[in-house]
Amino acid sequence: MKSYAAVDLGASSGRVMVGRVGPDSLELTEAHRFPNRPVRVPEGLRWDVLGLYAGVLDGLRAAGRVDSVGIDSWAVDYGLLDADGALLGNPVHYRDARTEGVAEKVWASVPPEELYAATGIQYAPFNTLYQLASARSTAQFAAARRLLLIPDLLTYWLTGEQGTELTNASTTQLVDPRTRDWAYDVAARAGIDLELFAPLRRPGDPAGVLRAEVLEQTGLRGPVPVTAVGSHDTASAVAAVPAVGERFAYICTGTWSLAGLELDEPVLTEESRAANFTNELGLDGTVRYLRNIMGLWLLQECVRAWGDPDLGELLREAAEVPSLRSVVDAQDAAFLAPGRMPERIAEACRVSGQPVPATRGEFTRCILDSLALAHRRAIAEAQRLADHPVDVVHIVGGGTRNALLCRLTADACGLPVVAGPTEAAALGNVLVQARAHGLVGDRAGMRRLIARTQPLTRYEPSGDAAAWRAAEARLAGAPR
Repeated sequence: MKSYAAVDLGASSGRVMVGRVGPDSLELTEAHRFPNRPVRVPEGLRWDVLGLYAGVLDGLRAAGRVDSVGIDSWAVDYGLLDADGALLGNPVHYRDARTEGVAEKVWASVPPEELYAATGIQYAPFNTLYQLASARSTAQFAAARRLLLIPDLLTYWLTGEQGTELTNASTTQLVDPRTRDWAYDVAARAGIDLELFAPLRRPGDPAGVLRAEVLEQTGLRGPVPVTAVGSHDTASAVAAVPAVGERFAYICTGTWSLAGLELDEPVLTEESRAANFTNELGLDGTVRYLRNIMGLWLLQECVRAWGDPDLGELLREAAEVPSLRSVVDAQDAAFLAPGRMPERIAEACRVSGQPVPATRGEFTRCILDSLALAHRRAIAEAQRLADHPVDVVHIVGGGTRNALLCRLTADACGLPVVAGPTEAAALGNVLVQARAHGLVGDRAGMRRLIARTQPLTRYEPSGDAAAWRAAEARLAGAPR
């Protein structure tokens, strides 16, 4: 057996996991977990990337001897480096307001229809393309000589080598999903200099070895290679979906819900653009055809507003609330920013003429019903737009711990749901490293290994399908 360190950074916490992999075994343990707390400063919302890097070093120290290290994180955000390779300020958080109204300015040069046909990326106000357009007039951007996406920045600090991993690069809205290379025409028309980006890497490519100073700080003995993985955490999570065959949908749950299909080719039609589906790249040249849904962020923000009550008690209260009493659109950008989430949900219910939740249990049930309904809509539309029917829905990530959400998703979709693994991104990260070192076989073999070794729970659909159709129609008719 060999040991691999998976650095897995989420929007609210980071962790260093150690995966021990053998020919027919896969064990995952947590070496270190640390918070990821964005900081609001006078100029806006920023990531504490130095704190994250310190957490990574602490995690590698706790991990002990490992045969390789891989890093995955959330997408779209980046750090800028000067000519000496020094970081020019803390990376901007994707929930910062600086991109408000920027997309329309980009569309004046590259209309949204042409942008989608070239890159296949859904509209989101925080896409890297819009962030760059917003930053272009700043002194910091003028001094920048290199842009590194978050996992590539941390890899650079560990190894001294720069690269841009492809699955994460595909979320920038600057990559052509057909060629798996930069969308040169889009970048030129949008005024983006692609020389800012380091050369592309693919999952499994070598990304350097830990620097001598890192070895000293972590107590590791070198050489320790760093391996490029699916550095967008969703790419790693989808690689760990324990599916059999191709007729499956997935939902990667956490702060966001990413619901969709794994395809061989992108879907670049105008109908797909209008439905706001994205074509991000995955392992082995696959396409992650999915929709971004607000996810458990809605509940996380309510819990924070309520002073962090016990989540288990909230879910027990929610289970007693009548189903589909009130639902909101979990894709509505009105829920994107932090703060006052219960008030915003209450207002959405009030405006749409639905009962306004009065208790924490009612708010929680509204959120979970709304997420299940959004999952239903996304998976049904993905099948239709891609002409790719499915027989089962796999839920991976933190939402697998939420049995009520999994059950409601099965009921809403009218399909069996298989929940697990919880630490899908870390497992996908580990297995890409193991595959690069010859310990596991192809993608199907990786998935079989996960299915054999990780706990999974199956939920069969039940309840009234007509009630879900009625809730969907009610939401479709709500004022915008």
